[in-house]
This record gives sequence, C-alpha cells and structure tokens, in this order.
Amino acid sequence: MALETVALDHLPASQTVHIAYFRNVRNAAFLHSQLLARNPDFEYGFVDASIIVSRLHLLSAVFRAATTASTNSLITPNVHSEIIISLSPSNNISEAYRRYGISPSTKDLLVVKISGPGGPSHDDIAKHLNQHVEGDQLPVTDENIAPATDNSKVAKYYKLNGLSWLDAIKDQPQKRKEVETLVVGTLAVRGI
Repeated sequence: MALETVALDHLPASQTVHIAYFRNVRNAAFLHSQLLARNPDFEYGFVDASIIVSRLHLLSAVFRAATTASTNSLITPNVHSEIIISLSPSNNISEAYRRYGISPSTKDLLVVKISGPGGPSHDDIAKHLNQHVEGDQLPVTDENIAPATDNSKVAKYYKLNGLSWLDAIKDQPQKRKEVETLVVGTLAVRGI
C-alpha cells in the first residue's frame, strides 16, 4: 500500500494527514455513490488527479482545509469536502465538487484522510482503501501525478489560458513548475 502519512508544519499535532494515489481506478462510480450517500466509512477527500499539477498543489489545499477546520470556519460539512473546495479559485461549492472532486468517470484518484485523536490509524486507513478502491497504487510524487494531469483543464479552471509568456515556454519541466507556482498562488490569494 502506498498510503503515506504527511507532516504539515503549523498544523496541530493532533491532526494527522494521510495521502494515497490510485491510477486506473475501476470503481469510481461506487466511491462517488458512497460520498453522495454520506457514508461515514468513506469520509475522505477524493480528488480527481487530472486537475492536480503537483504534490505541493494537493498539499496546499490540504493545509488550507485543515487550517480552516482548526479555526472552526468550515463552509462544507467536513474537512475532507473542504479540501475539494480549497482547490477551487472561486467560492462556488457545487462547481468545486464537480471540477475537483471524484466523479463516476474518474480514472486517477488522489485520496486524503485527515484524522484527529481517536481517529483511524494509518493501518486502518490503508486496509480500508485497499479493500474498497480498485486501482493501481502509486506513491504521491510529482513524477506519478504528471501523466494524469489534464493541462487543458488546469489552464481553463485556473484561468491560465492566454498567458503568452507561459505558452512560450518549451521546456516542459520548467513550464510545469511555472504552472504549479501560478496555481498554488491562486489558492493562496483566494484565502485573503
């Protein structure tokens, strides 16, 4: 299992962040239905990996959602749905769920679980995901995320179309880094 426990600076020590990545998911419709049914066993941040440009992009949204939760300022039912909202540059909740969250057709999925005191352990989460997510498990790295990223959707959703200086960059790793900077900056500015 490629479930990873991540330490994020400035979060309360009581909050533990777990992340996993699945490619070629075959049961996204089932997972989506569990979210819609508000099944508490499936309280995860299920993120469509096609709109994520990097690990930093994902963790920026996770940090923002966890910080929002720690100040009792959630605008969604729980911290996991707040992760999805935190990925959006706008305040439109239904649009954020539609664009950034899991859908029945999702093929590449990033999963985030934030647990507090008395919450499920790393092993419990790993076992649950292994039992219920049908897909190829990979470590959450920029190299593994890159093939799943739909650059046209990222450009559209984060309003990066028409940036001639960005379009002029031919070196793909450099261009990806610039896109990451713009996207993470957009998420940071939204919080102001």
